[in-house]
Amino acid sequence: MNITLKKLDLHDAQNLFTFELENRSFFEKMVPSRGDDYYQFDCFLKKHEDLLNEQKEGKSFFYLIINLNGHICGRMNIVDLDGGINTTGHLGYRVGKNYTGKGVASQALQLLLNSISEEGINEIRAKTTTNNIASQKVLEKNGFERVSTSDELFFMNGEKISFVTYRCLLKN
Repeated sequence: MNITLKKLDLHDAQNLFTFELENRSFFEKMVPSRGDDYYQFDCFLKKHEDLLNEQKEGKSFFYLIINLNGHICGRMNIVDLDGGINTTGHLGYRVGKNYTGKGVASQALQLLLNSISEEGINEIRAKTTTNNIASQKVLEKNGFERVSTSDELFFMNGEKISFVTYRCLLKN
């Protein structure tokens, strides 16, 4: 599938809100809920504006994964940039239910890695869960190395899981 990454802007709010609503139950099977407030447009819009301010301040980068028809397939973010000499950021992403299993996450991550070093980022860390094998494969396919698996277990959707941490060193 051909996709592009588009930096998040104010005009994306309505389409992104619709994407999040349509995929809420799908996402909540894999990650904790963002809470009911997130799915009320006024609250969503405030959070959207907060993300844009964070991006403007250089603390994070937020992208939409867009297909050739202009539809949002997912999101990809680099957050919590530490701003040091060897800048580290933390990767987050989600792909909508209708786009999983089509290589969208792998392709989007490759696009991100090819462009993000221009932002002075030297290392990207990522965290997924032990039961999210698809996410682990996406990370490993794109050069992330497994750093650790947490000993701390927790229950999500009735399953006992823990976090797996990855990192990718970038060449600037």
